[in-house]
Amino acid sequence: MAKQTDKTDKQFAQIEETLTKTEQYIEDNQKSLTVIVGAIVAIVAIYFGFTNFYLEPLEQEAHADMYMAEIYFEKDSFNLALNGDGQYLGFLDIADEYGLTNAGNLANYYAGLCYLHTAQFEDAIEYLSDFSSDDIILSTLALGCIGDAYLELEDNSSALKYYEKAADNASNDFTTPRYLMKQAIVLEMDEEYEDALEMYNQIKEDYSKSQIAQDIDKYIARASNR
Repeated sequence: MAKQTDKTDKQFAQIEETLTKTEQYIEDNQKSLTVIVGAIVAIVAIYFGFTNFYLEPLEQEAHADMYMAEIYFEKDSFNLALNGDGQYLGFLDIADEYGLTNAGNLANYYAGLCYLHTAQFEDAIEYLSDFSSDDIILSTLALGCIGDAYLELEDNSSALKYYEKAADNASNDFTTPRYLMKQAIVLEMDEEYEDALEMYNQIKEDYSKSQIAQDIDKYIARASNR
Protein backbone atom coordinates (compact mmCIF):
# COMPACT_ATOMS: atom_id res chain seq x y z
CA MET A 1 0.00 0.00 0.00
CA ALA A 2 2.88 2.32 0.85
CA LYS A 3 4.45 1.62 -2.55
CA GLN A 4 1.20 2.55 -4.30
CA THR A 5 1.03 5.79 -2.29
CA ASP A 6 4.63 6.65 -3.20
CA LYS A 7 3.89 6.00 -6.89
CA THR A 8 0.83 8.24 -6.78
CA ASP A 9 2.79 10.97 -5.03
CA LYS A 10 5.47 10.80 -7.72
CA GLN A 11 2.84 11.07 -10.47
CA PHE A 12 1.29 14.12 -8.83
CA ALA A 13 4.74 15.63 -8.42
CA GLN A 14 5.46 15.10 -12.12
CA ILE A 15 2.14 16.67 -13.10
CA GLU A 16 2.78 19.62 -10.81
CA GLU A 17 6.25 20.05 -12.27
CA THR A 18 4.83 19.98 -15.82
CA LEU A 19 2.19 22.55 -14.94
CA THR A 20 4.82 24.75 -13.34
CA LYS A 21 6.99 24.58 -16.47
CA THR A 22 3.98 25.40 -18.64
CA GLU A 23 3.07 28.37 -16.49
CA GLN A 24 6.68 29.55 -16.57
CA TYR A 25 6.78 29.18 -20.39
CA ILE A 26 3.58 31.19 -20.75
CA GLU A 27 4.92 33.85 -18.42
CA ASP A 28 8.26 34.04 -20.24
CA ASN A 29 6.63 34.17 -23.68
CA GLN A 30 3.48 36.06 -22.85
CA LYS A 31 4.18 38.87 -25.29
CA SER A 32 4.89 36.50 -28.20
CA LEU A 33 1.85 34.35 -27.45
CA THR A 34 -0.35 37.43 -27.24
CA VAL A 35 0.88 38.54 -30.66
CA ILE A 36 0.25 35.06 -32.14
CA VAL A 37 -3.25 34.80 -30.68
CA GLY A 38 -4.01 38.33 -31.82
CA ALA A 39 -2.84 37.52 -35.33
CA ILE A 40 -5.03 34.41 -35.48
CA VAL A 41 -8.06 36.36 -34.27
CA ALA A 42 -7.34 39.08 -36.85
CA ILE A 43 -7.03 36.54 -39.69
CA VAL A 44 -10.32 34.88 -38.72
CA ALA A 45 -12.03 38.27 -38.50
CA ILE A 46 -10.66 39.34 -41.88
CA TYR A 47 -11.79 36.06 -43.46
CA PHE A 48 -15.34 36.31 -42.16
CA GLY A 49 -15.50 40.00 -43.01
CA PHE A 50 -14.25 39.34 -46.55
CA THR A 51 -16.72 36.48 -47.02
CA ASN A 52 -19.80 38.09 -45.50
CA PHE A 53 -19.38 41.73 -46.47
CA TYR A 54 -17.53 41.50 -49.78
CA LEU A 55 -17.71 38.08 -51.43
CA GLU A 56 -21.37 37.26 -50.80
CA PRO A 57 -22.68 40.60 -52.11
CA LEU A 58 -20.29 40.27 -55.07
CA GLU A 59 -21.67 36.79 -55.76
CA GLN A 60 -25.23 38.10 -55.81
CA GLU A 61 -24.21 40.95 -58.10
CA ALA A 62 -22.46 38.54 -60.48
CA HIS A 63 -25.50 36.25 -60.70
CA ALA A 64 -27.74 39.24 -61.42
CA ASP A 65 -25.39 40.48 -64.15
CA MET A 66 -25.16 37.02 -65.73
CA TYR A 67 -28.91 36.57 -66.10
CA MET A 68 -29.18 38.22 -69.51
CA ALA A 69 -26.09 36.44 -70.85
CA GLU A 70 -27.70 33.12 -69.95
CA ILE A 71 -30.87 34.15 -71.80
CA TYR A 72 -28.84 34.95 -74.91
CA PHE A 73 -27.01 31.62 -74.58
CA GLU A 74 -30.29 29.70 -74.41
CA LYS A 75 -31.41 31.49 -77.60
CA ASP A 76 -28.13 30.53 -79.35
CA SER A 77 -27.16 34.20 -79.57
CA PHE A 78 -23.59 33.31 -78.72
CA ASN A 79 -21.96 36.61 -79.69
CA LEU A 80 -24.32 38.57 -77.43
CA ALA A 81 -23.88 35.99 -74.69
CA LEU A 82 -20.11 36.39 -74.91
CA ASN A 83 -19.77 40.13 -75.32
CA GLY A 84 -22.98 41.58 -73.93
CA ASP A 85 -25.39 43.95 -75.64
CA GLY A 86 -24.12 47.30 -74.38
CA GLN A 87 -26.54 47.28 -71.47
CA TYR A 88 -25.89 43.87 -69.96
CA LEU A 89 -22.52 42.19 -69.52
CA GLY A 90 -21.50 39.12 -71.45
CA PHE A 91 -19.74 36.06 -70.09
CA LEU A 92 -16.28 37.43 -70.94
CA ASP A 93 -16.68 40.53 -68.77
CA ILE A 94 -18.37 38.54 -66.00
CA ALA A 95 -15.50 36.03 -65.91
CA ASP A 96 -13.04 38.95 -65.77
CA GLU A 97 -14.81 41.20 -63.25
CA TYR A 98 -16.16 38.50 -60.94
CA GLY A 99 -13.31 36.00 -61.07
CA LEU A 100 -13.43 35.40 -57.31
CA THR A 101 -17.05 34.27 -57.40
CA ASN A 102 -18.75 31.02 -58.35
CA ALA A 103 -20.69 32.94 -60.99
CA GLY A 104 -17.45 34.23 -62.49
CA ASN A 105 -16.11 30.69 -62.58
CA LEU A 106 -19.30 29.46 -64.28
CA ALA A 107 -18.97 32.27 -66.82
CA ASN A 108 -15.73 30.62 -67.98
CA TYR A 109 -17.69 27.46 -68.75
CA TYR A 110 -20.36 29.33 -70.68
CA ALA A 111 -17.77 31.36 -72.55
CA GLY A 112 -15.99 28.17 -73.54
CA LEU A 113 -19.23 26.71 -74.89
CA CYS A 114 -19.97 29.91 -76.83
CA TYR A 115 -16.54 29.77 -78.45
CA LEU A 116 -17.03 26.07 -79.22
CA HIS A 117 -20.35 26.81 -80.95
CA THR A 118 -18.78 29.61 -82.99
CA ALA A 119 -15.80 27.49 -84.10
CA GLN A 120 -13.25 29.47 -82.09
CA PHE A 121 -11.72 26.33 -80.72
CA GLU A 122 -8.51 27.62 -79.15
CA ASP A 123 -10.48 30.21 -77.18
CA ALA A 124 -12.91 27.47 -76.17
CA ILE A 125 -10.05 25.41 -74.76
CA GLU A 126 -8.68 28.42 -72.86
CA TYR A 127 -11.94 29.28 -71.10
CA LEU A 128 -13.03 25.72 -70.45
CA SER A 129 -9.63 25.03 -68.91
CA ASP A 130 -10.14 27.96 -66.54
CA PHE A 131 -13.39 26.43 -65.28
CA SER A 132 -13.39 24.15 -62.25
CA SER A 133 -16.30 22.62 -60.35
CA ASP A 134 -17.17 20.05 -57.71
CA ASP A 135 -20.26 19.25 -59.78
CA ILE A 136 -19.49 15.91 -61.40
CA ILE A 137 -21.66 16.45 -64.47
CA LEU A 138 -20.45 19.99 -65.25
CA SER A 139 -16.78 19.16 -64.66
CA THR A 140 -17.11 16.09 -66.89
CA LEU A 141 -18.84 17.99 -69.67
CA ALA A 142 -16.16 20.69 -69.54
CA LEU A 143 -13.45 18.07 -70.04
CA GLY A 144 -15.41 16.49 -72.87
CA CYS A 145 -15.92 19.85 -74.58
CA ILE A 146 -12.18 20.49 -74.46
CA GLY A 147 -11.83 17.13 -76.20
CA ASP A 148 -14.35 18.26 -78.84
CA ALA A 149 -12.37 21.45 -79.45
CA TYR A 150 -9.13 19.53 -79.91
CA LEU A 151 -10.86 17.13 -82.28
CA GLU A 152 -12.05 20.07 -84.40
CA LEU A 153 -8.44 21.28 -84.45
CA GLU A 154 -7.50 17.81 -85.76
CA ASP A 155 -5.41 17.13 -82.67
CA ASN A 156 -6.67 13.59 -82.15
CA SER A 157 -4.14 12.76 -79.46
CA SER A 158 -5.23 15.62 -77.20
CA ALA A 159 -8.89 14.96 -77.96
CA LEU A 160 -8.48 11.34 -76.91
CA LYS A 161 -6.72 12.39 -73.70
CA TYR A 162 -9.58 14.67 -72.67
CA TYR A 163 -12.24 12.13 -73.61
CA GLU A 164 -10.43 9.66 -71.35
CA LYS A 165 -10.40 12.22 -68.53
CA ALA A 166 -14.11 12.87 -69.04
CA ALA A 167 -14.95 9.16 -69.00
CA ASP A 168 -12.87 8.60 -65.86
CA ASN A 169 -14.19 11.69 -64.05
CA ALA A 170 -17.45 9.96 -63.10
CA SER A 171 -19.19 6.65 -63.58
CA ASN A 172 -22.80 6.96 -64.71
CA ASP A 173 -25.06 6.01 -67.61
CA PHE A 174 -25.05 9.52 -69.06
CA THR A 175 -21.51 10.88 -69.38
CA THR A 176 -19.36 7.75 -69.17
CA PRO A 177 -20.70 5.88 -72.23
CA ARG A 178 -20.83 9.17 -74.12
CA TYR A 179 -17.09 9.71 -73.75
CA LEU A 180 -16.19 6.06 -74.15
CA MET A 181 -17.98 6.28 -77.50
CA LYS A 182 -16.07 9.42 -78.47
CA GLN A 183 -12.81 7.71 -77.57
CA ALA A 184 -13.76 4.75 -79.74
CA ILE A 185 -14.61 6.98 -82.70
CA VAL A 186 -11.25 8.78 -82.46
CA LEU A 187 -9.49 5.43 -82.20
CA GLU A 188 -11.26 4.26 -85.36
CA MET A 189 -10.21 7.47 -87.09
CA ASP A 190 -6.63 6.57 -86.15
CA GLU A 191 -7.20 2.98 -87.38
CA GLU A 192 -6.83 1.59 -83.86
CA TYR A 193 -9.71 -0.80 -84.39
CA GLU A 194 -8.96 -3.29 -81.62
CA ASP A 195 -8.82 -0.52 -79.03
CA ALA A 196 -12.03 0.95 -80.41
CA LEU A 197 -13.70 -2.45 -80.21
CA GLU A 198 -12.67 -2.70 -76.56
CA MET A 199 -14.43 0.60 -75.86
CA TYR A 200 -17.60 -0.48 -77.64
CA ASN A 201 -17.67 -3.75 -75.72
CA GLN A 202 -17.18 -1.87 -72.44
CA ILE A 203 -20.23 0.24 -73.23
CA LYS A 204 -22.26 -2.88 -74.00
CA GLU A 205 -21.17 -4.72 -70.87
CA ASP A 206 -21.01 -1.95 -68.27
CA TYR A 207 -23.54 0.59 -69.52
CA SER A 208 -26.18 -1.56 -71.18
CA LYS A 209 -29.01 0.62 -69.83
CA SER A 210 -27.66 3.80 -71.40
CA GLN A 211 -29.14 5.34 -74.54
CA ILE A 212 -25.83 4.97 -76.37
CA ALA A 213 -25.75 1.22 -75.71
CA GLN A 214 -29.00 0.69 -77.64
CA ASP A 215 -27.19 0.93 -80.99
CA ILE A 216 -23.80 -0.34 -79.86
CA ASP A 217 -23.95 -3.67 -81.73
CA LYS A 218 -23.59 -2.00 -85.13
CA TYR A 219 -20.43 -0.23 -83.95
CA ILE A 220 -19.07 -3.49 -82.57
CA ALA A 221 -19.75 -5.17 -85.92
CA ARG A 222 -18.09 -2.34 -87.84
CA ALA A 223 -14.93 -2.38 -85.72
CA SER A 224 -14.79 -6.19 -85.81
CA ASN A 225 -14.84 -6.21 -89.62
CA ARG A 226 -12.01 -3.71 -90.05
